[in-house]
Amino acid sequence: MNDPIVASSPKKIRQNNEIAALRALHRAGRLSRADLARIMKLNRSSSGHIIAELTADGLVREVEEEEPVRKSHARAGRPGVLLELVPQAVLFVGIEIGVEHITCVEIDLAGTVVNVKTEPFDGPQHNAEKAIRHAIDLSLSGMPKDSLRRLEGVGISTPSQLSRDGTIHLAPLLGWKNVNLVELARNELPVKVPVMVENDANAFAIGAGYSGPELNEGVTLFVVMESGVGGGILVEGRLLRGAHGLAGEIGHMYIGGEAGSEQNLEQIVGLSSILSSYRAVTDRRGTSFDDFLADVRDRAPDAVSIAENWAKALGYALAQICRVIDADRIVLGGSVAKLYPLVAARLTAHMKSAQEPSFPLPTLLLNREAIYGSAFGAACMVHQRYLSPESNRFVGDA
Repeated sequence: MNDPIVASSPKKIRQNNEIAALRALHRAGRLSRADLARIMKLNRSSSGHIIAELTADGLVREVEEEEPVRKSHARAGRPGVLLELVPQAVLFVGIEIGVEHITCVEIDLAGTVVNVKTEPFDGPQHNAEKAIRHAIDLSLSGMPKDSLRRLEGVGISTPSQLSRDGTIHLAPLLGWKNVNLVELARNELPVKVPVMVENDANAFAIGAGYSGPELNEGVTLFVVMESGVGGGILVEGRLLRGAHGLAGEIGHMYIGGEAGSEQNLEQIVGLSSILSSYRAVTDRRGTSFDDFLADVRDRAPDAVSIAENWAKALGYALAQICRVIDADRIVLGGSVAKLYPLVAARLTAHMKSAQEPSFPLPTLLLNREAIYGSAFGAACMVHQRYLSPESNRFVGDA
């Protein structure tokens, strides 16, 4: 997931060793001094200097080894001393600006979620400037000044096509075009911190990889289903962006329909499509997605029919995608993914029917952090940056 670290000068070597130590402690949670030195491939003296620097900066602390751990290693006597990150040393904020809501997630140095805020938001009715202003206000509301001083980055995710500099070329579901979210966010933030922007599917992939390290092995396809449908691809923990940053844009794949008609995937499996179809056949205009799920559980014929069409279209699309990327696993996320457990067998059957018998089917999983949406991944992006040579800790430290 992280880029290799290349050293060039004594200060760069020290910086890179600090990064390596922070990354190791983030992955492991707690390590002895000897284990950390071994991971960093340094002698005890050299690693000791690095640990002393990080301790002085308030990023690492010593803790006593817990008794059950000592017993499991058959050790007696005085408790051992381990090293761990100081979670509250720094904070990172992730923001998801969706079509119908804004979600803000705050994580600490350990990558643990410490605060979540969500509120309804009619995205298409607001321009990008107003949306960013509202999102920043929500994310920082109630944050003490001490926490604001510890803020080390803000990540933002949107359902959009964007460039590496944070410019949204097109966000059809929001009605935005050619706007630079990074600049807008910097203008609204009361402190100068790094700002990163990503589309929601890629942010979802990054966050899922953070919370489930096993998802960084091999090839993993992440599918986000909200009002729209998007995909992100991790290959050995690295995000596959493609030549123009559009890899994984699966929502506009065309799926064959009845009587030779064609619809794109989003028009069949997206939230808006499901609700409009169900409201039309039941004549219940106020039906929510949770109402629809309840009717599927109760085997209401109209609900079951729509769920079957959903499973068929998604199964066919996933089979075609896996012919191209040969995924080890597929992780489903977004609010619509709650339908999957109710039709899992049918979706798998449709995938099998659309795939060559000799072609292995990937494992299908539900995202464990689905309640946080892509906001968690947006926070992880700036957390990841902090544990890299790009960290603001090294600005001016040439």
